[in-house]
Amino acid sequence: MSSTPPVRRLRLGLPRRVFSQVLLMQLAIAAGVAVLATGLFLAPLGDQLDDQAMRRALAIAQTTAQQPQVVRDLRTTRPTANGPVQREAERVREATQAEYVVVMDREGVRWSHTDPRRIGEVVSTDPGQALSGREVMEIDDGTLGRSARGKVPLRDGDGEIVGAVSVGIAYDSVRARLIHAIPGLFAYAGGALAVGALASWIISRRVQRQTRDLAFSDIAGLLAEREAMLHGIREGVVALDRGGRVRLLNDEAQRLLDIGGEAVGRSPDEALGAGRTADVLAGRVTGTDLLTVRGRRVLVANRMPTDDGGAVATLRDRTELEQLGRELDSTRGLIDALRAQDHEHANRMHTLLGLLELEMYDDAVEFVGEVVGDHRVTAEQITERIQDPLLAALLVGKATVAAERGVALWVSDQTRLPDRLVDPRGLVTIVGNLVDNALDAAAGTPHARVEVELLAEGRAATLTVRDTGPGIPADHRELVFTAGWSTKESPAHRGRGIGLSLVRRLAERQGGGASVGQAYGGGAEFVVVLPEALTEASPRPALTAAVPTAAVPTAAEEESR
Repeated sequence: MSSTPPVRRLRLGLPRRVFSQVLLMQLAIAAGVAVLATGLFLAPLGDQLDDQAMRRALAIAQTTAQQPQVVRDLRTTRPTANGPVQREAERVREATQAEYVVVMDREGVRWSHTDPRRIGEVVSTDPGQALSGREVMEIDDGTLGRSARGKVPLRDGDGEIVGAVSVGIAYDSVRARLIHAIPGLFAYAGGALAVGALASWIISRRVQRQTRDLAFSDIAGLLAEREAMLHGIREGVVALDRGGRVRLLNDEAQRLLDIGGEAVGRSPDEALGAGRTADVLAGRVTGTDLLTVRGRRVLVANRMPTDDGGAVATLRDRTELEQLGRELDSTRGLIDALRAQDHEHANRMHTLLGLLELEMYDDAVEFVGEVVGDHRVTAEQITERIQDPLLAALLVGKATVAAERGVALWVSDQTRLPDRLVDPRGLVTIVGNLVDNALDAAAGTPHARVEVELLAEGRAATLTVRDTGPGIPADHRELVFTAGWSTKESPAHRGRGIGLSLVRRLAERQGGGASVGQAYGGGAEFVVVLPEALTEASPRPALTAAVPTAAVPTAAEEESR
């Protein structure tokens, strides 16, 4: 194996960090703008200086041509180096800092010049336009080099053209002015570039803090992972901004809350309606593992504030766990009832064995009939009045549990419920919760009793559950339907305060409601109205005979059996 360390290749290109890339791009933009502005300013500056020089030359020529003595001297003297025209032209040139002031006659012969030796010669450039009466501005080359020129006709008092005046401004002075302006312009551009660089650095530092010094590729990867995680996990996630409006909902949150993407940008109250779920998401209810009910689902919510003033709430579906918890409670109650029944059954068998050993056969038969008959009468009474098998089975089981807890569970004589339930399981949940609460309240009180009444009229059903417990104070009669509110100690496997909230929600889903008041005798009376609980009754054929309902056996009939 070679011991030579691997050569690291130099990777050229943009830096990976957002801070560095943003700073580099902003500096490039600032520098580009500065260069462009400087170029746009310099481009017309040369033309402006040329135009100013030509207009200055033209103005000097016009002023010189307006002097009457120049025309008079042009007519009365000869073109000489010491002539009056030369002296006047030199005076004007020195006073105006012009390069030359040339006065010519109609033949183009110079009467003045910076170089006296050229006086009397024909001018080097065409004077035709000026001699024809037009004023001329131009940049041209002559005997003294390149210059900005102004030419005007020279007229006498009658307006007749007698010659022309040509004034030149050295082009080197124009160029010098342009070059002299460039350092100042670059200084301004450099200052603007420095300010832009400082602003770019400040903005980039802010971007660095906000992006946590990540690279663009890292941010893109995080966004992709975030989308995959949010839409892939089986837990609802709701993000809210600092104004309390929903800014993100994953798929599971939409399913659990039964809302769609239109909830984004709205407050929890607007998206969900008033209730405990909206209070939990908005932060008006604080705590961890907060129980709430949404529709038929029992949810556990946790809310965590974020650094930007918003919050993220997570939602877990505990509906199945809550049902399992209630089934566990029912199973434990049933086991306790069976355990008690086992002892009672052993006592009854010992009693029966004693009667048989004493050869008291008639008394033994009567004793067995009473024991068997009590249970059969109870079951027959329930199934005769409640024809839905699920609900009847529930009440039969609850009657057994109630008897073992020392509570009489009584189904009202007026109860009549046909087997036409739209949602049997929903009604079983409602009845089960209310009966369980009534048994808890009535247990241990004198003459403990729970009465269940179910009335059907058309498609509507009304459920009433009364108990002989301590009742519910008037100021707590609305609180008992609030999710998470309970006066009982929560068991280890689940929370309290869900059952009555779920009862009201199930009733409201069918257009009804649930309320609580005071029963006769001081206990609690819960009333649930379900306007759409039953289906329409199907008409029976006229020739079909009605099947008689089995009557409740009398005590004499039981004894005869």
